[in-house]
Amino acid sequence: MTVYDGEGHALTGATAEARDLFEHALALQRCYLGDPLQAIERTIAAAPDFAMAHITRGWMNVIGTEPRGFSNARQCHSAAVPLVGTSRERAHLGALGALANGCFQAAGAVLQRLSIDFPRDLLALQIGHHIDFFVGDARMMRDRIARALPEWTEDRPGYHLLPAMHAFGLEECGAYAEAEREGRRAAALHPGESWAQHAVAHVLEMQGRLKEGIAWMRDDPDLWSKDSLLAIHNWWHTALYHLDLGEIDEVLALYDGPIFGARPPFALPLGDAAALLWRLMLRGVDVGLRWAVLADLWAKVEGRSLYAFNDAHAVMAYVGAGRPDKTAETLAGLEEAARGSGSNAVFSRDVALPVARAFAAFGDGDFAGSAALLLPVIPIAHRFGGSHAQRDVLDLTLIEAAFRTNDGPLARAVTAQRKAARPRSPFTDEMFRRAHDIATAPT
Repeated sequence: MTVYDGEGHALTGATAEARDLFEHALALQRCYLGDPLQAIERTIAAAPDFAMAHITRGWMNVIGTEPRGFSNARQCHSAAVPLVGTSRERAHLGALGALANGCFQAAGAVLQRLSIDFPRDLLALQIGHHIDFFVGDARMMRDRIARALPEWTEDRPGYHLLPAMHAFGLEECGAYAEAEREGRRAAALHPGESWAQHAVAHVLEMQGRLKEGIAWMRDDPDLWSKDSLLAIHNWWHTALYHLDLGEIDEVLALYDGPIFGARPPFALPLGDAAALLWRLMLRGVDVGLRWAVLADLWAKVEGRSLYAFNDAHAVMAYVGAGRPDKTAETLAGLEEAARGSGSNAVFSRDVALPVARAFAAFGDGDFAGSAALLLPVIPIAHRFGGSHAQRDVLDLTLIEAAFRTNDGPLARAVTAQRKAARPRSPFTDEMFRRAHDIATAPT
C-alpha cells in the first residue's frame, strides 16, 4: 500500500511508522533544531527501502558543505538509486547526485523545476534556497520562494519557513522594507523561527539600525538559540552590531561564549569565527591566542574542501595565526581547484583564489598588493556565495589596506561607496573621516 506525506506526495518504500518518523525529521530540518540527521537515520532503520529517507539523509549531509558530507551524500545517492519510484523522487535524486559531485548550479536548476512542478515540496524549496545562497544567486533566493507562496496557506505545517526564506531573498535583493515585514511575520507565526530571526538581523545590519538589531537579537535569545543549528551564526550577527558600535568587549564576550565557546569543529561556524576575528584584527584588536586555537580546528576539518568559500575563511585563520605552511597548502588547493571543472572551479578561479591571495598579502604586510587583488574581485564576489554581510569583510579589508598604504584616493573612493550604502553606520562615518584626512594630508 502506498504511503503519502502530509502534502500528498507518494513515498516509495515507506511504512506508516517510517512516514511519521520522516515527518519529524523534516520538522527538525526546516526549523534548524536538534539533530535531524539522527532522526532521519531512525527513519531509515524503520524502513530501509524508503527512497526519500535516503535522499534526505544525503541532503542533510551535503548542505553543511563539510568535505566528508559530500562523500556521505554520494553514498546516500547510491543507496537511493534502486529505490526511487516517482518523478518527484527521481528529480530529488538527480539534484542530490549533482550537488554531491560538486555541481551546485546543476542541482539548483533541477530543484527549480521540481519546485515548479511540486510547489508544496518544502524540502526541495529549503535545499534549493540554500544552494542559491551557496552560489550567491540573490534573485533565485527570492524568486524560488515567491513562485511557491501562492500554493500555500498559513495552516499548512511548515508554512512559517516560506516567508522566512522569502524575507532573506528579499533582503539580499535590497528590498529591505518588504524583507523586514516578511521576516517579522514569519517570526510571529512561529516564535523561535531562527531563519526569520536571521533574515531580520540582516535587514537591520544593512540599514545600520544597530541598537534595534541588538534589541531584536537580545530580547529573548533562548527563543531562537536553544537547540538551534543556526544559533552560532545568529550570535555572529549580534556581534556585528556591537562591533559597528565599537563595543569590543561585547564582541569578545560573544566570541568566547555562544559563537566559539564550544569550539565547533565544522566549516561553517569556523568560518564565522574567522571572519569575526579578522574584522577585529583590521581594527587593531589583539585577540591573543584565539587565532591559534581557531587555526588548529581548521586544520582538523577532514578531507579536501569542495566549497571555496570555506577555503577563503580558512586562509584568514591561518594568516591570523601565523601559519604560512597551512596558508600555502590552502592556496595550492585553491589553485588546483581553479584548474578543474564544476562549480568549485568557478568559485575558486573567479573569487576565492584572488581573495585568499589578498588575505595572505595583507598578512605579509603587502597592503598595496592586497588592495590590487581585492579591487577587481569585490564587484563579482557574490559568485562564490555567502551574503552581503559575510562578503563585507572583503570591503573592510580593502579599506584598511588603502589606509595602511596611505592611498588617499582609494581610501576616499571606497569609504564614500560604503557611506552611500550604510549611511547610519558609526564605524563607516569614522572610516570616511579617516579617509578624508589621508586624502587631504599634505604630501
